[in-house]
Amino acid sequence: MENNRFETFSQRVSGKKGKWITLAIWIVIIGLLNGLLPQANSQEDNAAPNFDEEVPSVEASALAKDQFPSRSGVPALITWYRESGLTNDDLAHIQAISKQITEEPLVHQEGTVPFFQLPPQALKQQVSEDGTTFIQPIFLEESAETEAYKEDLKSFKTLAEKEFGEEPFSADLSSGQLISRVTGPAGISIDAEGLFSNADISLLLSTIALVLIFLLVIYRSPILAVIPLIGVGFAYGAISPILGWMAQEGWITFDAQGLSIMTVLLFGAGTDYCLFLIQRYRSFLKVEQSRVQAMKLAFSSSAGAIAMSGLTVMIALLVLLLAEYGTIQRFAIPFSLAIFIMMIASLTLVPSLLGIFGRGSFFPFIPRTQEMEENRAKKKGKPVPKKKNKPSTWDRLGRMVVHKKWTLAIVTTLILGAMALFAAQAKYTFDTLSTFPEDTPSREGYALIRDHFDRGQLAPLQIIVETDGKDTNLKDQLESLSYIAKVEEPQEGEKNSNLLNYNAEFAINPYSREAVNKIKELRSIAEQSLSNATIDQPEDNVWIAGQTAEQYDTLQITNRDSKVIIPVIIGMIALLLVLYLRSLTAMVYLMATVLLSYFSALGIGWIILHYGFGVAELQGFIPLYSFVFIVALGEDYNIFMISSIWKKSRVMGISKAISEGVSETGSVITSAGLILAGTFAVLITLPIQVLVQFGTVTAIGVLLDTFVVRPFLVPSLTGILGQRAFWPGKINSAKQKSSSERA
Repeated sequence: MENNRFETFSQRVSGKKGKWITLAIWIVIIGLLNGLLPQANSQEDNAAPNFDEEVPSVEASALAKDQFPSRSGVPALITWYRESGLTNDDLAHIQAISKQITEEPLVHQEGTVPFFQLPPQALKQQVSEDGTTFIQPIFLEESAETEAYKEDLKSFKTLAEKEFGEEPFSADLSSGQLISRVTGPAGISIDAEGLFSNADISLLLSTIALVLIFLLVIYRSPILAVIPLIGVGFAYGAISPILGWMAQEGWITFDAQGLSIMTVLLFGAGTDYCLFLIQRYRSFLKVEQSRVQAMKLAFSSSAGAIAMSGLTVMIALLVLLLAEYGTIQRFAIPFSLAIFIMMIASLTLVPSLLGIFGRGSFFPFIPRTQEMEENRAKKKGKPVPKKKNKPSTWDRLGRMVVHKKWTLAIVTTLILGAMALFAAQAKYTFDTLSTFPEDTPSREGYALIRDHFDRGQLAPLQIIVETDGKDTNLKDQLESLSYIAKVEEPQEGEKNSNLLNYNAEFAINPYSREAVNKIKELRSIAEQSLSNATIDQPEDNVWIAGQTAEQYDTLQITNRDSKVIIPVIIGMIALLLVLYLRSLTAMVYLMATVLLSYFSALGIGWIILHYGFGVAELQGFIPLYSFVFIVALGEDYNIFMISSIWKKSRVMGISKAISEGVSETGSVITSAGLILAGTFAVLITLPIQVLVQFGTVTAIGVLLDTFVVRPFLVPSLTGILGQRAFWPGKINSAKQKSSSERA
């Protein structure tokens, strides 16, 4: 009954008339969407907040802005440097610039330090001890977008170049000239957006080129290589305007990073779905003279697995809506929508294209039935080709899995388990700056501050306490801490004099995990100082603002998100597997294998990145990002192979079903896995470490699923379990079991 429905649908999308109607519908829909709706990249919001208003660092920032506006805003640190030492003329020019931006502020400027009011001797005290470096802070509006920061700092650079008569912002660090770099949170934000925007085109072109090359190598057919890309292109043509429209209406938000990863996901997963159908179509063309009938059979035998795979990934991605951290939550709709539309395209548009080109899709290596080959040979007066019965590599692999199931299960589990142990050794950071190339302006500026000043000046802290007018002695306590380099005299709040603000600077990298872990201790010290001063409820009277405090909140929230999202994804995929396979046993070991694959990928990724490329710490988002994709996409391959085994087990013994299932799906899953891993590996070519690390770990996970879990571990476990693999279901025909199974 199910097959009849699939065959009927196949006829509607790929039959004599249906194929043209389907193609026409897609063309009309894409034309209307792109003509009426905005594109996704025009609606990017790279300044979207990652926190809710009640997050401690956000509350502290709002309080600081209200009570201490002179130090509020996002700091852009203009770092001036001359290797031989800053001259009096250099400082005079800096003062002139300071006067100009004080009297005529930049568009989004909230404040700056009036260095022009300082006498020469006092100004020189602000220069580094070696006389080479000077920091000029400019505070910009927190509510402004990164593009606004970029325009303001562009105006500042023009002003500075006019004042100095040279171009210090483009001068090389080793040139001996006056050098200037923009760093601090605003500079980092500008560079981050620039890196992502520059990566978009190169990522798209690299991904298309890689997929095209893989398809040409696999199928050796220019037409067939293009068909999946047409399917992905049409899908993207629908996805982009729909996302743009949803963002324009204010329903969703996304950024450049999300769109970059979505592009990779779309090409990788989308090509996989196309390959599942194409492989079945080619195999049926070898036994069916009617290409329409071949498509019916191919569609009915693959559509269920494709739909199930797509739904599994889509639902897993929708679970990201449960995240509280903005960046993670913003992935949910674009990613799941991309998978959903690509799944529809692979079940409608791709069959119609295959129906239009027919056997010609595979030119020049056209699949034909044996009878067609014989007739073709006779017409050309050539010898009738003999049917080759030589077993393929996949045939031999299928038989080996059945005969050596215990050995393969034990060996692969031990290898994956050993690699998974390294995952526990991985260290993580939320230091955005460390993800940039070393020649990025904000990173070069940070290096100048690090080498010539206390590193904490890059991102100072604001520790605010409500004292009720009592002496808390907090300044002395903070100054006694080895990791605090400087604490300024407290400022009274403009509206509440009982509020005191202590501007403090770390003696360590304020973006490091070490500094982030100190936030809790600093809060505890501040609360204890209030408690010692007999102030009630001290925990409600301490606020800490600054980039390090934001990173601490990021760590807490992403840890919470992982604890919520990971179990829910596991539960949702497990439920889908049970509903599709109707087997609790299969669900358990399929989930176990893909989880083992994930931890192994994390371990191998750490080994490669840490020991091979000297990465001290992985980005803190990597475990969750990689989990979602490795688990969801890895289960795709399990579903496709196990569904083949399940169908074959209805008419043959389980051992033979496993052997033929491995053989039948081996080629297509390997091809799909290589393409999917390749698309994620493209991220490694980008200059952004978070994407490099994500691409590395995810590509490793896909390769493990492709070459270890799917061909060896899963079928060997299925063979060991035998009929128990179907529990609580069972094989329909017990008499078809082999003697080895009865034993």
